[in-house]
Amino acid sequence: MTTTRPAWEPALSVRQVLALERVLAGQPEVVAGAGLLDRPVRWVHVAEAADVGVMLSGGEMVLTTGVLLAGDEDRQTEYIRSLHRAEAAAVVLGLGRAFPAPPDVMRRAADRCGLPMIVLHRPFPFAELTEEVQSRLLRRKFAAVSLSESLRTELTGLITAGAPVQRLLDEVARHGGCPVVVTNLAHRVLATAGERAAVDDVLRDWERIARQAGAGTADGWIRADLTCRGERWGRLVLCGHRGDRSAGRLLADRAAEALVLHRMLGGRATPTWEEQSAHGLLSDLTDGAVPARQLLPRARAAGLPVNRRAFVPLVVRGAEPARLDRVLRLLGLTGLVAPLADGTAAVLLSLARDQDARALTGHFAARLRSEPDGAGTVVAAADARTDWEDVPAGLREARHVADAVTDSAAALDLPPVVRLRDIHLRGLVRLLRDDPHVQSFAERELDGLLRGPDEDLLGVLRTYLATGRNKSRTAQLHHVSRPALYRRLEAIQARLGVDLDDFEQAASVHIALLAHDAQQG
Repeated sequence: MTTTRPAWEPALSVRQVLALERVLAGQPEVVAGAGLLDRPVRWVHVAEAADVGVMLSGGEMVLTTGVLLAGDEDRQTEYIRSLHRAEAAAVVLGLGRAFPAPPDVMRRAADRCGLPMIVLHRPFPFAELTEEVQSRLLRRKFAAVSLSESLRTELTGLITAGAPVQRLLDEVARHGGCPVVVTNLAHRVLATAGERAAVDDVLRDWERIARQAGAGTADGWIRADLTCRGERWGRLVLCGHRGDRSAGRLLADRAAEALVLHRMLGGRATPTWEEQSAHGLLSDLTDGAVPARQLLPRARAAGLPVNRRAFVPLVVRGAEPARLDRVLRLLGLTGLVAPLADGTAAVLLSLARDQDARALTGHFAARLRSEPDGAGTVVAAADARTDWEDVPAGLREARHVADAVTDSAAALDLPPVVRLRDIHLRGLVRLLRDDPHVQSFAERELDGLLRGPDEDLLGVLRTYLATGRNKSRTAQLHHVSRPALYRRLEAIQARLGVDLDDFEQAASVHIALLAHDAQQG
């Protein structure tokens, strides 16, 4: 028989009831089921009949003097069995005329059934115990309902105010006083909240802990399923909650409701949890605000293999994260994908150290470019890193390379995978773009064009220099005749006061233009 009741319903444990002052006055002794005293007590019921179970719904602590059971061992045994079938929390027997000592038959039956049995050695008015426990349970239930509504109102208010998911989780962690972890059904960590050191401790051994939490063997770990439109897609876990379990259960359920509501309101335009998780991890790696070694548990918990691996940092321009994920799966590659700004995405591949990182990266880039609308895809890469501590620098290098490959470089003959050595001077200027001396140089060299209203001249100059001063190619790309191009080049030289046929002057203008474009982002 299984009793269904609200998972968050407040209750006292058998142990807590026995610790009440009124109960202690009766000199309670646990004679069976001593290891089961943390069972919840939902109600207290006085009953003497042998078939008491028909009057119970589960979770009751049953009080009896045994007056109708004395002298009949079969009835004593059936009494215990009936309580067990009804899923009673415990039985309390008041010793007296019916039973001056704990009855062995009932004690043995309770041990076999796994039912806590307590005897009271001193006379005790059951009415006082019933009144005490019922009043406490009612107060706890009222407090639970009040807490439930308060949490629901607070979390719903955050959602309607447009708060991000992380803000919701931060509030849940604050209320629970413990780390909060959101996972998919494969136990891959999608989001966390709570004190950083405590979260890192949880993630460091996440695989083992997740199994224990799933089996219900981890103390203080409370799970709530995340279900949307009848489909379960994840779990929220309170990790090591030390407060009242019923309050923790309530908090987890209200938090799960809020996360599901946030997901439904977000619609398809909202990044998936996997994308948000990868974005947070790769952003923290790239920014360097958090040491890489502290992010290793997060990477492992997010499903990225990290032991004895080679890591290839990539930044891809012109491909949506969903397409990158799909291509990774098609090629059997493992990695994290995260959307960045300006239509780019970061990819961190995790390869076995005996795999050819360059060949696999090239295969990945070729597969992307072979897809419809993939001709303009640019894959920027840093060399593979075998040390996790070097991954942040690799991601920054890949981002730098991708940023350096601007639209003006489309005419250049770039390889399928662009690396630092392929961007030459453009890469150096990109690195120095925020230097005040470089900014002043660019303004001074291009002043004649930047002050003019004709933006087309700047575009012509950009193409002319990017193509190696190839007049035919420049005219073709701008859809003008050669004479028309000559006139524009003459106007450019007049405004800048330079001779573009002079290599040094052309190089100076080219560097200034690269710096200007880099500063414009």
